[in-house]
Order: sequence, then C-alpha cells, then structure tokens
Amino acid sequence: MAVLCLCYGAGLRIAEALAISANDLDTTSIRVSGKGAKIRIVPIIASVQNAIDEYLKACPFEVKPSDPIFRGVRGGVLSPRIVQLRMVQLRSALGLPPSASPHALRHSFATHLLGNGGDLRTIQELLGHSSLSSTQIYTQVDTEHLLAEFQKAHPRA
Repeated sequence: MAVLCLCYGAGLRIAEALAISANDLDTTSIRVSGKGAKIRIVPIIASVQNAIDEYLKACPFEVKPSDPIFRGVRGGVLSPRIVQLRMVQLRSALGLPPSASPHALRHSFATHLLGNGGDLRTIQELLGHSSLSSTQIYTQVDTEHLLAEFQKAHPRA
C-alpha cells in the first residue's frame, strides 16, 4: 500500500500522507503540510516514488492535481481509519505485533535514521517537530545494544 510506504519512507503522519496532492510531489521530494499548517520539504527515496507512481497508474479515479491523491473505494478521500484497518490486516497476515501501526512506521523511520548516523536536528526537521524534545524520544537506546557498544568500546571491558 503506497500510503504506508510513504509513512515509513518519508516519516509522515497518516494525516500528512493522506493530504498529499500531485502538486506536492516532485521526483525527489515531497511538500508536506504538517501540524499547525507548517510546510516542510521531505526527500523521498526511489522505492517510495515508485510505489506512488504505481498507485496513481492503478487508481481508477480522476484526481485534480490540487486534490489528495489517495482515494477510497468510492473515489472520496481515503480515510485514516481505512489505513489503520489495512495495517491491522497486514499485521495479522505477517504475524507482526499489535504495536505495528502506521505511526510505528514513522517512529521506525526516525529510529533507523538515527541508528544509521542521522543527526537529531535533521531528523527533527524531517519529522516536522517544532521542539527537539519531541524528537529525542528516538534516542532511547535498548539495553542490549548499549551493552554491546560498551563491550566493544570500553578499554577494560
């Protein structure tokens, strides 16, 4: 489902992903209207762009460039509840824990960026957080990883 790819691949909230219009899309970035009507530009990876392109090709409804691209079965704007229900179905089919949710995809986006050396301030901008403290929840390191790093780096460990 392209909307879920967008939530993970660009770190978007469901509401942000569902509000995306064709006018907001570029080949390498997306214009996102976040909380408080704050606008931010977020880069998108090729696999997310491909998922959106495939969705748009398969979509049977004509959508104006200024209208949200994600549509329900009757052609109206796709509801967040439908995305959540689809996630429940995927979770069940894939044997994922109940914590796997559309928002968990956004959380994973931030955690994976941070875990691969991403700068906290940059991640804050990508997520559209106004406060760095909102982004700092992603810095909590699990105990096992902490212990492994300690063993690897401490000269007397």
